[in-house]
Amino acid sequence: MLLSDVADLLTDQAIELPSWAFGNSGTRFKVFGQAGVPRDPFEKIADAAQVHKVTGLAPSVALHIPWDRVDDYGVLRTHAEELGVSLGTVNSNTFQDDEYMLGSVTHADPKVRRKAIDHHLECIDIMDQTGSRDLKIWLADGTNYPGQDDIRGRQERLAESLAAIYERIGENQRLVLEYKFFEPAFYHTDVPDWGTSLVHCLELGERAMVCLDTGHHAPGTNIEFIVAQLLRLGRLGSFDFNSRFYADDDLIVGAADPFQLFRILYEVIRGGGYGASSGVAFMLDQCHNIEKKIPGQIRSVLNVQEMTARALLVDRDALTAAQQSGDVLAANEVLMDAFYTDVRPALAEWRESRGLPGNPLKAYREGGYQERIEAERVGGEQAGWGA
Repeated sequence: MLLSDVADLLTDQAIELPSWAFGNSGTRFKVFGQAGVPRDPFEKIADAAQVHKVTGLAPSVALHIPWDRVDDYGVLRTHAEELGVSLGTVNSNTFQDDEYMLGSVTHADPKVRRKAIDHHLECIDIMDQTGSRDLKIWLADGTNYPGQDDIRGRQERLAESLAAIYERIGENQRLVLEYKFFEPAFYHTDVPDWGTSLVHCLELGERAMVCLDTGHHAPGTNIEFIVAQLLRLGRLGSFDFNSRFYADDDLIVGAADPFQLFRILYEVIRGGGYGASSGVAFMLDQCHNIEKKIPGQIRSVLNVQEMTARALLVDRDALTAAQQSGDVLAANEVLMDAFYTDVRPALAEWRESRGLPGNPLKAYREGGYQERIEAERVGGEQAGWGA
């Protein structure tokens, strides 16, 4: 199968960018500053629009509250639309206030739980103004020591809190619950795996979905199996794409294991999770600690596009025939043939045929935007973790 055979399918791809990827980030020990980093949400949106301008792949930007809090979200929405993008997923934050040290929606103190619930209701109010579909919840809640708290009790409090949030979700909105098996809680995490997220989503209702972050799994986990299972159950709401070598590294997607990304995307396509009508949102969740922010996001969306193209090239009829005949090596060969196909030259031609630069990174470097923001964005407080 040639790339021309799947060109129309490639036009369906949309990858949401995270606003926080354009701010300063770093490690546990230091956040590294860079020249030209945005100082407010409006500048973050402007930077994200540059990624879409040269790739045509990133038409929306996810917000993080309170990091992206503004006085008027209608003005922010208009700003985004004027730059050719839209506002997407709204991400909540209940992991930075001192009151949440022992938990947020699972905290033993009902006053703390109420504060965390009210924050999510604020996020839904913002969604109403931005036109966003998804409220994405990631919780740092958990414990560090055996006996620190009642594990089952925390699950009950989690269910009650999520129900209070879900009740406010609109008919055209969704609650998307992310999971993470460790960090910052090291003994147990309240939503540590896809099963726990799924159980709570099933209890909440049909507009509650699971978010799969590709960096949030133990080494050796077969992520594509989880993808297949959640698609089978109709509960895969979104991806947070990134890459890791050891844990939740939040590195450029595909950097550590591009073959894993290919396998994941094949299962997405095979399971009906690809395209606008699928309901599965593709989003990046990355921090560019040492590389420039905008080029890092450009490289990321191109990595996803390249592996999607390869996954679309899998000869599914030949694969099914080999599988049904029990020909193990032939089946594996079909997948490997698609994976080893170098789609980059064809994708460059595909982009040029649509009025996009064949080499988006080169176009950005030569466009002068990076030099301009580094010269103009002097003074003020740069965005980063917590801002």
